[in-house]
Amino acid sequence: MYQKNFARIDLNLFVVFDVIYREGSLTRAAEQLNLSQPAVSHALSRLRECFNDPLFERSGRGVAPTPLAKAIIGRVRTALQGLETTLTDGLAFDPASASRVFTLAARDVMEATALPVLMQQLQQQAPAVQLHSIRVPRRDIAAALTSGQLDFAVDVLLPVGEDIEHCVIGEQRLVVMLRAQHPLAGQHWDLEAYLSARHVQVSSRPEGPGVEDFALTRQGKARRIALRCQNYHAAVQVVQQTDLLLTMPQEFAARLVQQTPDLLVRELPMPLPALELHLYWHRKANGDPAVMWLKEQLLNLF
Repeated sequence: MYQKNFARIDLNLFVVFDVIYREGSLTRAAEQLNLSQPAVSHALSRLRECFNDPLFERSGRGVAPTPLAKAIIGRVRTALQGLETTLTDGLAFDPASASRVFTLAARDVMEATALPVLMQQLQQQAPAVQLHSIRVPRRDIAAALTSGQLDFAVDVLLPVGEDIEHCVIGEQRLVVMLRAQHPLAGQHWDLEAYLSARHVQVSSRPEGPGVEDFALTRQGKARRIALRCQNYHAAVQVVQQTDLLLTMPQEFAARLVQQTPDLLVRELPMPLPALELHLYWHRKANGDPAVMWLKEQLLNLF
């Protein structure tokens, strides 16, 4: 795109580009933008002329971005977020009448423990506000905050750049869950008992140890993993039906035991410091009163 043509570019085209990229479909993009599909197709055609690139190509029932589209999406989203921040900077935010959509990256444990209380608060204070809770790989969190795909993320301490701000909002201790009929339920509980059983490991990664495994390695020990799965809800169901042990966050385990009497919780039989939980947001969001309002709700919640 030549600089001399920039003044003739409709910036709304980049909004269409962003939505098509996110939805992976011109039809769904049209629905999200409340436009007709021909209007979206026309906007995409104009952008294709500007960049001399198709930007999206057919893939199954939708479309997939070209290498050029992948290369520019981050900058496009940053620019759009900057424009949005410019419009909202210094403006009052009225949660009672706002219809803003916020996006939060959270693990399933936080969804189960925090979202019920948070949504109760939002229902009372901001009934028209929507919250999208999604899972983002840890390596992508900083980029998602920078691009505007995320407003906030909650996770353990991560290596992030200076543009990503964060603060400690709590800590997470680990305990061990087992079924009430487990052979170890009535026996002396120690590290030897813990290692005598087989275990469920919960991780979104396809492989690699957990923090408890690192602690065991420092002692020259290792546990036997029988199942590796992606979320605690599935893992707990497995524990109820087998003699596998599950090492999991204490708060989540306590809630489940209250609801399910056939589950027991034991202390993790080895020294392991609590994991700090951090709230992450992009520095540019400090100028957005809506995002800062939600930040206060999150901080108060924790």
